[in-house]
Amino acid sequence: MRIGFFQFSPHFGRPEHNLDALAAAVAGSQADLIVAPELALSGYLFTSREEVEQMAEEIPGPATERLTDAAARANCHLVVGMAERSAERLFNSAALIGPLGVVGVYRKVHLFDEEKLYFAPGDRGFPLFDIQGVKVGLLVCFDHFFPEAARTLALQGAQIICHPSNLVLPEYGQLTTRVRSIENRVFWILANRYGTEQREGKALTYSGCSQVTAENGEILARAQAEGDSLTVVEVDPQRAENKRVTDRNDLFADRRTELYRLQ
Repeated sequence: MRIGFFQFSPHFGRPEHNLDALAAAVAGSQADLIVAPELALSGYLFTSREEVEQMAEEIPGPATERLTDAAARANCHLVVGMAERSAERLFNSAALIGPLGVVGVYRKVHLFDEEKLYFAPGDRGFPLFDIQGVKVGLLVCFDHFFPEAARTLALQGAQIICHPSNLVLPEYGQLTTRVRSIENRVFWILANRYGTEQREGKALTYSGCSQVTAENGEILARAQAEGDSLTVVEVDPQRAENKRVTDRNDLFADRRTELYRLQ
């Protein structure tokens, strides 16, 4: 299976420009699965809830319809971060889009900093989706700080975890997602953005360095800290079925659930 990321720097408040970039990336990827950054349609640095309301869309909606067309032409699946409107609530979501439309949506469970002012936390847990017989889970950015999130997906059978991000803490996400791959024996696609957003006296700089990690923690591909990067690698998702560290140690079978305290 050919999987990878599209690292770019979305322009705040210019969804058509960002959609053009995403559609072009899908067309040129020659991939089965591409992951784009968090809030890739709108940009990230909101200064009011009203701004989020103006840029949020329902899923499915016009943006996902356009990306469906791009996915159909390229016979590809795309995971893209976007602001989702559902009734009166707003979510920081990731949509999985394929040649036939929206396959599924994940709503970010662990909101970071000022996101709590604008978005509702995800209310659907950690669903799993199927792409060409491969089990795929979605997380968004700050979710990587919570090992329970990745473990929940892995216990459901996830082979690949797609991770749209806007990381602002240098190296944290690149390190923890590699660890999550190792401790769950899953492939991981971290799609981060780069660049700096400055709005109304606020500024955020994003760390880039998107990467694809194998189930043994090996970094299969990594982008630079700056610059667009459309990167695709060939993987065998079936390798994620083997949870053994040694002949006598299986990461899931060896768990001592009767001793863990998670609440």
